[in-house]
Amino acid sequence: MISLFKVKLGWALLIFLVLDTLCVGMGMGVPIFCILFGFPVGWVIAALVTSRTRVMQDVLNRILLYALIASAFTFLVMVIIWGPVSTMLLDPSADLANFGIPMILYSPMASFIGWLALMMIVSPFLQLLMMLFGAYLGLLYWLRSLPGGA
Repeated sequence: MISLFKVKLGWALLIFLVLDTLCVGMGMGVPIFCILFGFPVGWVIAALVTSRTRVMQDVLNRILLYALIASAFTFLVMVIIWGPVSTMLLDPSADLANFGIPMILYSPMASFIGWLALMMIVSPFLQLLMMLFGAYLGLLYWLRSLPGGA
C-alpha cells in the first residue's frame, strides 16, 4: 500500500484522467460518477501529498491545487460535451422540450439553461467539494497516525 503513494505525480494525473473520463462515459455525459469519484481521489491526494511533505501549509496548498486541477479537467470535459449543445439557446426553432433533459422548471428554455449550468458549472464544483471532503478525512486519518496524534 505504501508503494502506491510513491507514484510520480505525472502518472497519478494520467491515471486520474483516464478514470475520470471513464466516469463521464459511465454517466453518459452526466458527471454523477465523477462527483462520487471525487471522494477517493481526495483521499489519495491527501495520502500522496503527506507522503512527500510534512509542512501543513504545503500540504493544504498542494491538496487544494491538485483538487482544482482535477476539477478543472472535469469542467473541460463537460464544456466539450455540453458546449456545442448550448448553441440551441440561440436557435429559435430548437425543440428544447423534446431534447431529453428533465423539465423541472417552468419552461423548456429555463430547464435547458438550468441543465447546462448544472452540467458545466455545478457538477465540477461538487466534484471539487467532494475531493476536498475526502482529503479532509484523509488528513484526519494521517494526523491520527502520527506519533502523538489525537
